[in-house]
Amino acid sequence: MTVSSDASHDWLHERAQRTPDRQALIDTNQTWSFAELDDLSGRIAAGLMKSGAKQGDRIALLAANGTSTAAAIHAVPRSGATLVPLNTRLRAPELQHQLQIAKPRVVIIDEEHRDLLGSTATNTTVLGLEDLSDEPDISPSRISVNANFPHTVMFTSGTTGTPKGVILSAGNHYNSAIAAMINMGVAETDRWLCCVPLFHMAGLSILIRSAIFGIPVVLQRTFNPEDANRAIETQHVSIASVVPTMLSRMLDARDDRAFPGTFRSALTGGGPLARELLERCSAAGIPVTQTYGLTETASQIVTLAPSESLIRLGAAGRALWGSEVRVVDDGGKPLGANNPGEIQVAGPTVMAGYLDNPKATACAFDGRWLRTGDIGRIDDDGYLHVLDRRTDLIISGGENIYPAEVESVLLAHPGVQDAAVVGLHHPDWGQRPVAFVVPTGGTINGLIEHCATNLATYKCPDTIHFVDTLPRTAAGKLQRHLLREQVRSDDRT
Repeated sequence: MTVSSDASHDWLHERAQRTPDRQALIDTNQTWSFAELDDLSGRIAAGLMKSGAKQGDRIALLAANGTSTAAAIHAVPRSGATLVPLNTRLRAPELQHQLQIAKPRVVIIDEEHRDLLGSTATNTTVLGLEDLSDEPDISPSRISVNANFPHTVMFTSGTTGTPKGVILSAGNHYNSAIAAMINMGVAETDRWLCCVPLFHMAGLSILIRSAIFGIPVVLQRTFNPEDANRAIETQHVSIASVVPTMLSRMLDARDDRAFPGTFRSALTGGGPLARELLERCSAAGIPVTQTYGLTETASQIVTLAPSESLIRLGAAGRALWGSEVRVVDDGGKPLGANNPGEIQVAGPTVMAGYLDNPKATACAFDGRWLRTGDIGRIDDDGYLHVLDRRTDLIISGGENIYPAEVESVLLAHPGVQDAAVVGLHHPDWGQRPVAFVVPTGGTINGLIEHCATNLATYKCPDTIHFVDTLPRTAAGKLQRHLLREQVRSDDRT
């Protein structure tokens, strides 16, 4: 069906028709116009359709940041399929689990990650990203859909640690971009630094907003503080999406010297910033926009303006345009100001549901409200304060680590009888996972190697403690707070 352009999912092609010669992407000093990026995306889409991909399919993408990866992200929905970005930092067992859930018809892969994919993509066509990029210049027929089109499936984990595919519609992404535009404003001179992975919500949202806003992305393969600072200094980056530890490292790399006035916004997520870091940013002339969001809300849904970061220390901000936030008690009844409870959100950026998981989808909603599982309060002025992230969630360098997932890997080892994982403060990463294991044999080094084989590096415990028993309630519930306190006490002695 054909709908108005604001609901269309082919934002890159729309942008290329309007401003073809405007810069779209700056990748390792090579600049691509919107017309050129649109042409590359069209060739990849043509290759996908030639391979048999069709409307309604799911197509996974396992590739590092780069121009072809960016073009492929636009190409998949252009072909009528749903994009499934895969985390390149995962291990083979983790990828296999996600592929079993997503059931993609095609996996697009760059040469670097062929070994990682290995034999996990059974009954699936595997296409090389480099080969697709070399397709002849063929313009495929364009498929028009409505705003409910399932544009993306992005994986996240619940408190159980079981991966779930979050279905984000074209409307979710579009409304998120428009809310961000209204919140921070957009100028033709803006340039958005993307030094976060394109398979993350943060990176994907930058790419989508670039096409809708008509501003270029300065794309970096990985985060390096010197490279990020150089882009701000010499390539006139005005906006960057970072987590607090990245921002701290950027300041360290400049010895806290002032940033140029053209840098107008550092968008940060992953928890509130400490006063010390905010003061350093203020002294260096960095306006910090703090955000709160989830994969299920297609990026941030609550933000705090830079002018309020030190005045309202600890606040996450207010809901973006078109969205709502409330705090409820255990029975789902809205609470008054300053009463802590579960944070719930609603609005046009909230996901359609979890892929092929109606039970999890039903549990995630209270009517039209999404249950975030996070604890917070709303102050007298209507500002949200996030008091505790999802139960037991560990946030390390902006990455979500779910203890249950790490525990399940530990428990799969024959030398482990019981296991528990907690997050502890880390000066650089915010938190890092620490494991407690009741052993039946084996060694700590053996368990560390076992984790390294089955988990992404950032999920592997920094330390593993052998213990005789784990503290549990009479009902058998693990008392993680006692484990955290035990490690803190050990550190103090």
